[in-house]
Amino acid sequence: MKVAMKAKDKDRLSTIRLILSEFKRIEVDERIEVDNDRALVVLDKMVKQRRDSAEQYSNASRQELADQENAEIKVIQAFLPAQLGADELSAIVDAAIAASDATGMSAMGAVMGLLKPQLQGRADIGAVSSMVKQRLTA
Repeated sequence: MKVAMKAKDKDRLSTIRLILSEFKRIEVDERIEVDNDRALVVLDKMVKQRRDSAEQYSNASRQELADQENAEIKVIQAFLPAQLGADELSAIVDAAIAASDATGMSAMGAVMGLLKPQLQGRADIGAVSSMVKQRLTA
């Protein structure tokens, strides 16, 4: 935050303040201290919200607002772990399916239960879910 202040990067500074205020809100509402795992969940949720907003703004021909949301996504993603590549993600999904002896769609919950903590903040859980579904129906 100090670096953004010194650089007079208003957009980055406002996004960092949004992140910190969300952490503080959770700490006050739930009376807990936000740990690293919870921080990843919160940041992942913030990225998802901004993607949805950017899509809606684009559909409504409000490109300047969509651009602002996309800029916030880039700042938030700087605080998330590096995203997994398709090959790595595929290998992790295959390993989880093998570990849970999954057959058919009835095992979807068990496989996702194994994957979600592993991939939180490192991959789009929606995309992972569709990948698992595709593998279980094949």
